[in-house]
Amino acid sequence: MGCTLLSETAGVTRQKVASAVAESYLLAGRIEFFDLREPERAAETLTCALQAAGEANDSLMGAAVLAHTAFIPGWDGRREEAAERMVAARTYARRGPASAELLAWLDAVEAECETRCGHTRTALHLIGHAEGLLGARNEHVTPEWLDWFGADRLAAFKGNVQLQAGHHLQARESLLVALEMLPPESDKQRTVVYGDLATVEAALGHPDEACEAACRALDQLAVTWYATGMDRVKEARRALAPWKNEACVRALDDRLYDWGTTVSALAR
Repeated sequence: MGCTLLSETAGVTRQKVASAVAESYLLAGRIEFFDLREPERAAETLTCALQAAGEANDSLMGAAVLAHTAFIPGWDGRREEAAERMVAARTYARRGPASAELLAWLDAVEAECETRCGHTRTALHLIGHAEGLLGARNEHVTPEWLDWFGADRLAAFKGNVQLQAGHHLQARESLLVALEMLPPESDKQRTVVYGDLATVEAALGHPDEACEAACRALDQLAVTWYATGMDRVKEARRALAPWKNEACVRALDDRLYDWGTTVSALAR
């Protein structure tokens, strides 16, 4: 409908419609990538989002879309391609009144891509820079559509980077902070944090605590499916392999492979 309206409007009205279309495509792309784990579809949708952002001449939306496209090669270990897209995202951000939250989120996105590509030292530096941006703030207002990032999400990003870097005690602290800060409606993000926390506890040699955190993630996944959250739970289960015969791990397996969870995972 939005695309149809674009062909029938002009001037300020066309710009407003294009902004709405860009945001809609961006949200759809996020669902396809993070919720459904369909990167090819997400790439096509995000391309449409970028085209609509161009129609609206909205450089900040363009920066957000381009940063989302960086996740696709970044999660696949294609560092150079992800880096190029982040350069483009930062270029677009410089063209508009980018708020501290937007700039910090760009750091967090690049940090996650660097982590997935095995460059955790670079990722930790980016997280530190993002924390500085949020602490200092600036005079620019954060766009209303940027509602997926704040200090709570940055703490979750930080915990994951520290986990991958092998800084397990620091990772546990960051993840616990994230859990305390996450608002009640952040159910999907909570599954990711619990999954990472489970992996941290496993790395520290605490299978009971790891299984408890993983089960908390599964509790939420039973209510709201989130493919990225399930990925983190599976990572935790792999980390629990040395304790596979322990009662707590077998109980986790019963939860992980019950009918509902197994069907949901296979269906997606």
